[in-house]
Amino acid sequence: MVVDDHPIWREGVARDLGERGLEVVATAPDAKAAVRIAPAVRPQVVLMDLNLGETSGVEAITGIVGALPQTRILVLSASGEHADVLEALKAGATGYLVKSASVDELVDAVHRTAEGTPVFTPGLAGLVLGEYRRLAQSPGGEPAVPALTDRETEVLRLVAKGLTAKQIGERLVVSHRTVESHVQNTLRKLQLHNRSQLVRYAIEQGLAE
Repeated sequence: MVVDDHPIWREGVARDLGERGLEVVATAPDAKAAVRIAPAVRPQVVLMDLNLGETSGVEAITGIVGALPQTRILVLSASGEHADVLEALKAGATGYLVKSASVDELVDAVHRTAEGTPVFTPGLAGLVLGEYRRLAQSPGGEPAVPALTDRETEVLRLVAKGLTAKQIGERLVVSHRTVESHVQNTLRKLQLHNRSQLVRYAIEQGLAE
């Protein structure tokens, strides 16, 4: 599902995705329409702009995630401002791309988002990692999260960068099953349910300071 208030851009993106084999089940021009339409079509991925005229895409993210917890939101915005990125992720977005992304990059990002992999424009991945580092220690000097091993921390950082288990395994010279084991251990320690929540957890804890 594609959500954007500019008709030409909205229909162009929908056409580009359709021509590359993705099924676009609906489009919406604003947040209210997106929240209304999404439960009827139950998209696997929503491609969401943030600037939707009178309403904010963040409102739509909150509404859609609340109604459809299994639906993943990939923001596609002209803004690369850190505040916008953090606000979108805190609302429940899985990933964030700026509109300078190529069609091939966008198609790849949609596929990866559907698989549950957080995807970010490269320059924004560092922001997510920065927020994770901020929560590594609380103001009082005590650990702010359950203790993770060095390898679990490294895997978490690579997950936050948007790498797949196979890519992480190749980088760390371990099997993808070992990577998945580290991910599952980390999820269990943090009492989270999926990879997207790992990233959102870091963002939320960083903002809560």
